[in-house]
Amino acid sequence: MNLEKVVFGFFVLLAATLNFGFFIGDIDDPAHHNRYELFAAVVVNLIATVLKFGDRTQIGAVHLSTSLVADLQLIGAALMYGYAEYVSTVGMTPGWTASIVSLSGGALLANIVSVVLLVIETVSFHRG
Repeated sequence: MNLEKVVFGFFVLLAATLNFGFFIGDIDDPAHHNRYELFAAVVVNLIATVLKFGDRTQIGAVHLSTSLVADLQLIGAALMYGYAEYVSTVGMTPGWTASIVSLSGGALLANIVSVVLLVIETVSFHRG
């Protein structure tokens, strides 16, 4: 068993599941979308991105690109969340919540692509 592959797979799957946990729920109800879960999704996605830098294969490049897409969207969602909560005079409205959750949904799609790539890479691996 390759410990590096285990850690890599762990963070890829954890990033996807944390993102899913934040995403699920009524799109415009702030009570269904926990800010700490969004923060955890951002942090774990960033860790997964760092882990993907070492792979120099074509599938590794696609892994990295999906991770960068997820990072951009989750960071955007976190910035919008912070603005709505701490800067905006109206606070977290259904409109803000829907925009934040939509960005999280885009990141979730990128995470799902990354998980599918991980499964394909694992299935196609041949022992020498």
